[in-house]
Amino acid sequence: MSDPDPATAAPTGDVSLACVVLTMGDRPDELRRAVDSVLAQDGEPIELVVLGNGSDVPALPGAARTSRLDENIGIPAGRNAGVAATTGDVVLFLDDDGWYPDTSLADHLREAFAREPRLGIVSMQVVDPEGGAGQQRHVPRLGRTDAAASSEVTTFLGGASAVRRAVLDEVGGLPGPFFFGHEESDLAWRALDAGWRIRYDAQARMCHPSVPAARHAAYYRLNARNRAWLVRRNLPWTLAVLHLLVWSAITGVRLRFGRSYLVWLAGLREGLRTDAGPRRPIRWRTAWRMTRLGRPPIL
Repeated sequence: MSDPDPATAAPTGDVSLACVVLTMGDRPDELRRAVDSVLAQDGEPIELVVLGNGSDVPALPGAARTSRLDENIGIPAGRNAGVAATTGDVVLFLDDDGWYPDTSLADHLREAFAREPRLGIVSMQVVDPEGGAGQQRHVPRLGRTDAAASSEVTTFLGGASAVRRAVLDEVGGLPGPFFFGHEESDLAWRALDAGWRIRYDAQARMCHPSVPAARHAAYYRLNARNRAWLVRRNLPWTLAVLHLLVWSAITGVRLRFGRSYLVWLAGLREGLRTDAGPRRPIRWRTAWRMTRLGRPPIL
């Protein structure tokens, strides 16, 4: 007897939701909009935790629990701290300058996770609030694919995602030392290797202003350092070497081998020389599964 189609299978039980929002306290209006969009969701209330990442949290509605971390510990470690403060079966991660435009999102996610027990992570469609086409980097597939088309994928967008707590319990949380960049791929690869599924769900929408990824001062250094850590932690050595060679060439072309590329190379050297954390390479069958899903782990 074949397995039921996840798209048509009946839900298997109630799924409770939690939401973690990190803030540095410098966007109070945007944060309030994000919080309001969570509290406005239909159905059972979402357990909402707002963490000040090294900053105080502006005044928010009483239904939002707030806490202040003593220092900015970075995005992945901050989100891990938020997860530890919640109890929901599925944890949503929302950027403090993003918001949910549809009040039906929570019920949609509850049904999706209840219907498919091996669905581990949902990556949402990021919508440009100005009505633009959105940014291709927000669609976790290679090439210029249709943002309105859902599919299984091999990674996800952290600030517009929902992660089953069982995934975090089984494979561990986000890699705290990464601070910013590639932490989602690290978690995604471990989840895939454990047999979980990741879905880009175009019906699950999150609004976010269109901003360049390289707006952060340390972007190129952390991007390269964390890429080296990512492959050293998670890939068989043959694939790790190929991955870094391919991305060195791609990044060089994109940055025209200019000053930003030199910063990127310095970050790569840092990532090769420093402690990447525990090494647990994925199985070759997981690498093949990723390839069949359209993104081999050398890209």
